[in-house]
Amino acid sequence: MRAARAWHTLTSATAAVALVLQLVLVIDGGRVLEEAHPPSMSIRLLRFVAYFTIQSNLLVLVSTYALARDASYDGRGWRVLRTAAVLGITVTGLVHWFLLRPLLDLHGVDLVADKLLHLVVPLLAVTGWLVFGPRPRMSWPSSLRATAWPLAWLVVVLAQGGGTGWYPYPFLDHREHGWGHVVWCAPGSSCCGSRCCGSRTRTTGVRGRRRETSP
Repeated sequence: MRAARAWHTLTSATAAVALVLQLVLVIDGGRVLEEAHPPSMSIRLLRFVAYFTIQSNLLVLVSTYALARDASYDGRGWRVLRTAAVLGITVTGLVHWFLLRPLLDLHGVDLVADKLLHLVVPLLAVTGWLVFGPRPRMSWPSSLRATAWPLAWLVVVLAQGGGTGWYPYPFLDHREHGWGHVVWCAPGSSCCGSRCCGSRTRTTGVRGRRRETSP
């Protein structure tokens, strides 16, 4: 029990540091948001919270903080949150590794924030779930309810992208790849993040012409 609480504390603290660091970079206009015409502060902050990466890290922070305080914490709603956190952060790590990592050219603090959000927190969260659980609290009903969040996120992102022209991830941009590619790619990224590796061939990374692809 003590080891489980210590691990969840480490995971929660790491997620908090990663999120705060990324937020500071966004406010400061860090290279992760470099564009020919940088958006206003309000738009940058809205886009910050729009990233699936940020939302999944927030869910990990909340769920592991609860487990750090009480490793036996339970509840119907909390089970859905915990399931969504584990599934979401797994997707975050896989999509970053297979789709987004080849696009990025980050250095210094930008690189640190990127690795914390996309690699360190996912590894800590998934390892903590595998070693300490509580796995029996993840059931098919809670898993089905947990999918409501990524599906809602996808609908909102595609809807706003149609109006603003901004998409948080390149493989969701139908203007470059067509709707068929997006329809094929989005469900794949929710499962394993490996169907759409071809989407990286027409992007040039954060420092090129492409819009930001991180967080």
